[in-house]
Amino acid sequence: MREVIRARGHEHVSAEHASTFEVTSDDWLTPAGDCILAIEADRTPADFDPAFVEACQSHDATIIISVRVETDETTHEQTVSGRGHPDLSFEGDRSIVFRTSDYVDDRTGAVGTQHAAAGFDRDLVSALAAGADLTATIEVE
Repeated sequence: MREVIRARGHEHVSAEHASTFEVTSDDWLTPAGDCILAIEADRTPADFDPAFVEACQSHDATIIISVRVETDETTHEQTVSGRGHPDLSFEGDRSIVFRTSDYVDDRTGAVGTQHAAAGFDRDLVSALAAGADLTATIEVE
C-alpha cells in the first residue's frame, strides 16, 4: 500500500534537524523550520486511506519514504525507512513528520527512521531550497 504527497521546496529549506523531517501543507516557511523539506503539500495524513493507516499501526510494519526532487537539470532521489507503531493515527491535517525517535502524535508518519532532515543529500536539499518540486511516496510493508 502507498500514499503519495506532492509539494514544493522553499528558499528557507535547510534540512538541518537531527531527529525529524517534515512535509507541510503550509504555504510559508521560516528559517527556524529546519526539519521541513517542502511546503504546499497537496495531501496530509488526514487524507490517507484507512487501510493504509491500519497497515502502519503495527510495530512489525516497515514504512519506506521515497523522496524524489526534480529540477530542469536533474532528478534527486533518496529513500528512508522507518517503523510503524500502534499509536499512529494519521489525523494531522497540516503536515506529516517522520521521526528517528519513538515519539508519536497525530502528525507522525513513521518512527525509528534511519535519519532525519540532516541526513538528506545536500544536492537534494539545495534543489529544494531553490524551489524544486518534491514527490514523497510512502509505502508500508
